Amino acid sequence: MIIGILGLQGAYWKHRKILDLLKVNSEIVKYSGQIDFCNGLIIPGGESTTMLKLIDESGMREKLKQFPGPIFGTCAGAILLSEESEDHKVKTLGRIPVKIERNAYGRQVESFTQKVVLSFDKNPFPGVFIRAPKISCYKKGIEILGKLNGEAVIVKYKNNLLTTFHPELTEDTRIHEYFLNNLF
Repeated sequence: MIIGILGLQGAYWKHRKILDLLKVNSEIVKYSGQIDFCNGLIIPGGESTTMLKLIDESGMREKLKQFPGPIFGTCAGAILLSEESEDHKVKTLGRIPVKIERNAYGRQVESFTQKVVLSFDKNPFPGVFIRAPKISCYKKGIEILGKLNGEAVIVKYKNNLLTTFHPELTEDTRIHEYFLNNLF
């Protein structure tokens, strides 16, 4: 099994470090053709409009939209996977029926770490929220896996996983493990 990590922009090396800890083969994906050799994908955090521009320039949009395997998106990756962004400049990939509000928790200086309550583990997860998006609306079929102050911050839809924060910026591997053990 090979997990591709979209390596156009963002903290993709941090995801690779987590996968290395879990002894999972991974590849940094910078070209459209690499996607064909991946069993699953991770779209990291970063700046969503920049990432979409690079996705379009590299010809990856349709491959990402049609990818049959599991995809895990964190922060900006979550925005990209959503059906709709409240920022109409962001033309999402439409894989998960949620509406997302960019930078909903504030600017970079308002970043924070807070405990996320998980549905699949009794111990909370240390969520790192950096210019994080919020899920403002979700539709039928969404499974909520984690909440912060009663709001969904981890959701699953079919074989897609979305977090509005950065689990890769911690040393806690549980969310990556959930992706690997429950979406394949």
